[in-house]
Amino acid sequence: MTFEKYEIEIQTLKRFYELYCNDKHLNQKSYTINLIYKEKSVELNLHLCEECKEAIIYSFERLNNCPHEIKPRCRICPNPCYEKKRWKNIAKIMKYSAIKLSLSKIKSKIFNLFD
Repeated sequence: MTFEKYEIEIQTLKRFYELYCNDKHLNQKSYTINLIYKEKSVELNLHLCEECKEAIIYSFERLNNCPHEIKPRCRICPNPCYEKKRWKNIAKIMKYSAIKLSLSKIKSKIFNLFD
């Protein structure tokens, strides 16, 4: 996977986790983490609870270790690297956030029609 694709993937994870955590959990804290991929560094500022922070770090580790040159979607991957229990939790977060983001885009388009 290219570094640019990696950056897109981590930004997507960050956005989904923060949206989910902000809606579902209390006690979020700000964290700065430094990720290294192909000898390049990315600094991320996260605002998550401890549980979600641990989960997103696990996701980043899986992403860093993805053996595929062209990364498939995790749900259709021929050899998944997530533990089953963690995968179910992450799938729940992704589903919730994707639906919420889709609804907010639709809402925005509707409001723009009447402006």
